[in-house]
Amino acid sequence: MRDMTVGSPHSHLWRYALPLLLGNWLQLAYNAVDSIIAGRFVGKEALAAEGIAGPVMNLVILAITGLCIGAGVLMSEAFGAKDFNRLRQTLATTLLFGAIVCSIVAVVCMILTSWILHFMAVPEEIFDITVVYLRITFLGAPFTFFYNALAAGLKSVGDSKTPLKFLAFSAVLNAVLDLIFLGLLDFGIVCSAVTTVVAEVTSAALACSYMIRKVPELCPERKQWNINHVLLGKVLQYGGPTALQQAVQPIGKVLIQGQVNALGVNVIAAYNAVTRVDDFACIPEQGISSSISTYIAQNRGAEKKERIRSGFRAGIRLEICYWILIGTVAVLFRTPIVSMFVTGEGAKEVIALGSRYLGYMAIFYLWPAMTNGVQGFFRGMGKMYTTILGTTLQTTLRTICTFILAPRFGIVGIAFSCVIGWSAMLLFEVPYYVITCRKQELKL
Repeated sequence: MRDMTVGSPHSHLWRYALPLLLGNWLQLAYNAVDSIIAGRFVGKEALAAEGIAGPVMNLVILAITGLCIGAGVLMSEAFGAKDFNRLRQTLATTLLFGAIVCSIVAVVCMILTSWILHFMAVPEEIFDITVVYLRITFLGAPFTFFYNALAAGLKSVGDSKTPLKFLAFSAVLNAVLDLIFLGLLDFGIVCSAVTTVVAEVTSAALACSYMIRKVPELCPERKQWNINHVLLGKVLQYGGPTALQQAVQPIGKVLIQGQVNALGVNVIAAYNAVTRVDDFACIPEQGISSSISTYIAQNRGAEKKERIRSGFRAGIRLEICYWILIGTVAVLFRTPIVSMFVTGEGAKEVIALGSRYLGYMAIFYLWPAMTNGVQGFFRGMGKMYTTILGTTLQTTLRTICTFILAPRFGIVGIAFSCVIGWSAMLLFEVPYYVITCRKQELKL
């Protein structure tokens, strides 16, 4: 456990954020390897199918993550106030409520899969395999929630290292199974969905076992295994807007994917490849944002306002450093990176399209670094509705611009749509950040 209410903000944020970054990189590396295996061993149609299914599944996963982020803020406040009873009860309520909701959502999504893909205008040549792939991945949603809720509990008490270990094991397991069943045995793209579900079940089981054995402070007592309606209200107050916020982005991506699908299989394949790089930029930046949220929530729970501002500044510096790293890699190695994802007929066009996109995005990744840092501040302060308003504004404008620019400029138009949306988000949130600091009597 890590008490962030005392000691150096820089030290706390760096030590807390580093395991999150490593976990993000590992998961993203698996996603990239998964796409590489699909593209090289099965074909560009399989790569395109995974690219189409990704935003749909992310809609569910990010909504799950959002609920857990909100609950994590509540648990961080309880830990900062040293109220362990409230901490355990919050975790129990989150687990029970989320398990019920996620199971229902998984069943509904499996029933509606064909309709969803028709709405996205998926090309006929990859429609059937995408339907089966997506339905299988929906089965893993309850297990994904269970792992994320337990990981949120561990992170709320400052332990970001242990979830990394579970994530590492499941990612390696997933990659090995993919290599065996897709690369060696040629079972096809559907098997990739099965191995993903197996990895999700494994990570949830490992997290549960560890918490029972090693962190009794977090384990709810028998009498606490019920849905506490007062705490559920607070979990929904914090987690509901965050879940909606997390869901807003993939809704926009689903709409954007529909526009991409109209540009042909080569563009679909290129877009799937470059979005893996986008994930390497944006998702670790969200990990740094999570460390900012935890730090601020713990100090707010301990009523140490004087530490909040210094922690936020340290977090923004980490965000900028990460942008310099990922931007440099993207601009220098964009062509070799895209080349890893595809071979055979049409590969040159796919590589050229992806390289052009990454040339612009290497610079544009600064924008989500800043937006994620500010979002981390608002979450830590409990201002969840501010984050959802900013994300909704960004996603809406980004989607509208994609529908305008993509038909004219192709995949490059999508890159410029991204930076327009992020700019609007900053223009909304930065002034409100200043107002919040003044109201809370935080030094500017």
